[in-house]
Amino acid sequence: MPDIACHIDHTLLRPDSTRHDIDLLCQEARQYHFAAVCVPPTYVKRAVQQLDQTDIAIATVVGFPLGYTSRAAKRYETSDALAKGATEIDMVINIGAVKDRRWHFLQREIRSLTAETHRQKALIKVIIETALLSPDEIVSLCDICAYCHADFVKTSTGFSHAGADLSTVQLMRNVLPDSVRIKAAGGIRTREFALSLINAGADRLGCSQSVAICQ
Repeated sequence: MPDIACHIDHTLLRPDSTRHDIDLLCQEARQYHFAAVCVPPTYVKRAVQQLDQTDIAIATVVGFPLGYTSRAAKRYETSDALAKGATEIDMVINIGAVKDRRWHFLQREIRSLTAETHRQKALIKVIIETALLSPDEIVSLCDICAYCHADFVKTSTGFSHAGADLSTVQLMRNVLPDSVRIKAAGGIRTREFALSLINAGADRLGCSQSVAICQ
């Protein structure tokens, strides 16, 4: 059986998440050896404490879930999360700017956040919310992310009407250079679907049903 846990960002981003929920998430991450936990910004410090002396990454979200906060606000969120111990940033782009074809605006946003994250020796995942985009828009964004040296392009927040799908992951993998990895997220509930996304080219999976998938 392939080791799927090493591909999973064990995720809890519900608005009603409690400290107890975060503690359980981190306990499960230790037990199953997930690649990362992905927690709300307010719980970054707690996750860092819970996962001290492990190699499990601490991911959090920026501009989440709609992406239309200003670049300055996203930069502050990023700096604050990194200062609290986050090692991976999942940042939502401005989707409206895609629809307006404001490619230079998006390039500046992605480049700014990528530079800030890399300055702190952390990773950035750029969430492009593929369910709201055309294939041409996805390709254009993948090109920009590659140009800006993003570490990952991520399909979805999990808060839109649809999440990851195989054809989109395959498209992204065909466009992106090998140096830029893919995180598929949203609606991943079964082991079979998770494995199919990995086979299609996803390196990470954002999952809230991680334990059930591994079992």
